[in-house]
Amino acid sequence: MYGKQPIGMFDSGIGGLTVLKAIMEHMPDENIVYFGDTARLPYGTKSRETVTRFSEEITRFLMRRNIKLLVIACNTASAYALTRIRSMVDIPVVGVIEPGARAAAGTTRNKKVGVIGTRATIASGAYLEAIQRMDPAIKVFSTACPLFVPLVEEGWTGEDVTRQVARRYLEHLVGCRVDSLILGCTHYPLIKKVIGDVMGRGTSLIDSAEETAATVENVLKESGMASGAPGGPRCEVFVSDLHLDLRLQVERFLGFEVPRISLVNSEFEEVEVKGV
Repeated sequence: MYGKQPIGMFDSGIGGLTVLKAIMEHMPDENIVYFGDTARLPYGTKSRETVTRFSEEITRFLMRRNIKLLVIACNTASAYALTRIRSMVDIPVVGVIEPGARAAAGTTRNKKVGVIGTRATIASGAYLEAIQRMDPAIKVFSTACPLFVPLVEEGWTGEDVTRQVARRYLEHLVGCRVDSLILGCTHYPLIKKVIGDVMGRGTSLIDSAEETAATVENVLKESGMASGAPGGPRCEVFVSDLHLDLRLQVERFLGFEVPRISLVNSEFEEVEVKGV
């Protein structure tokens, strides 16, 4: 029964597709339903109450699709709404903060960990709390990097402007001599090379997408819910708004063509759109 049910995922936009891609690489037999709230992004500038309400609405939509596990593939929603969402449903719910924090705590050698993310993620203190719960001796240095998201969505993943912005954002963390840096936004893996060049070889980059995929794989295997369904995986992508470059952006994140992107209206009903 569980094997044929999909994994549900959501993000404020399409950044969570880095998590989807990592899950598909770890678990190629799993079916996935992804929802990107492209009409209401970014979540990183919104209040806890608003992000929680959006997360509840999307969770109800995904639960109607008979999912077996939910991934909150958004750092801000994981920071603000994870506890509430877990209280709503009777399936496992995985956020992106705990896996990244666990990996950083296990990787650091000098007990200095850096965290970069949206303003809301950094202000929430969720990574600080999670890391120090695992090891109180670790010092956490956090920096908000709000311009990284629009640069990635513009496709400027290796341009000089992105490198200049990265140097400006990260100079404090370089000075703090962190040896592990959590990429605390699902967009950031697409500029991992730029970030790594600025931070230097002595800093390990913790990709929350990869760590979350590994956590999802463990949860499914330990609970006996891993897919054994024949016929190969199916990936469904739903969004709350379609803009001109969306398909290009989706395929840039995933690295492959998506057969169909479905539009959902404000009532969370699927809308027929020709040619998408």
